[in-house]
Amino acid sequence: MHSSDSKSEGKRFEKKQARRRQLIKATIKCIARSGLSGVTMADVTQEAGLSLGIVNLHFQSKDKLLVETLRFISDDYFNGWRKHVIDAHETAVDRMSALIEHDFSRRVCNPNYLALWFAFWGESKSRPTYRRICSVHDRECKLMLDDICQSLIEVENRTDLDADVISTTYQSLVDGLWLDRLIIPEELTLEKAKLVCRAYFLNLFPKQFTERFAPGSPTQ
Repeated sequence: MHSSDSKSEGKRFEKKQARRRQLIKATIKCIARSGLSGVTMADVTQEAGLSLGIVNLHFQSKDKLLVETLRFISDDYFNGWRKHVIDAHETAVDRMSALIEHDFSRRVCNPNYLALWFAFWGESKSRPTYRRICSVHDRECKLMLDDICQSLIEVENRTDLDADVISTTYQSLVDGLWLDRLIIPEELTLEKAKLVCRAYFLNLFPKQFTERFAPGSPTQ
């Protein structure tokens, strides 16, 4: 294949991916506005400013569009996990602090994303495909979080604590705070949500987190 052909192929691929992202982002907005059952392909095309033929070309059906939208936000969250938490830091304290920041960043904890997550979670019991997509990254995130918590336990010498219990409690805490952010965002600011999570770890591991979460520290 000539170089000019390769460049043309590359440009076509980039254009195709850009169209897919455009449609997926439009779908996220539509789901946040109307819910899963209320979204139509026509809604998506109108939101994206594209034709119905373009949507059908890329996704063929509403079901496939929804599946790819869920996969997109699941990958987006997990990639942020890897980039901002695991790859960017070495110590367990740094990683846990970064995870709290990540979970309550404006990118992750925004109304459209939160509405989408809860919409899909509500349908996951009757839609195995949705469960499978979420579980792929959920398992890996849980293992990494368990590892962080185990390191915190060992440094603090808290043999009375269990890493699985701590990580599960944190995940449940995040889910609850996300729901509050979706329903009553005016009452639960992002900073308040972070303070709640920091208080949880400060109570468990005061030796490691007292200085990190003290007033005036970088995380405050």
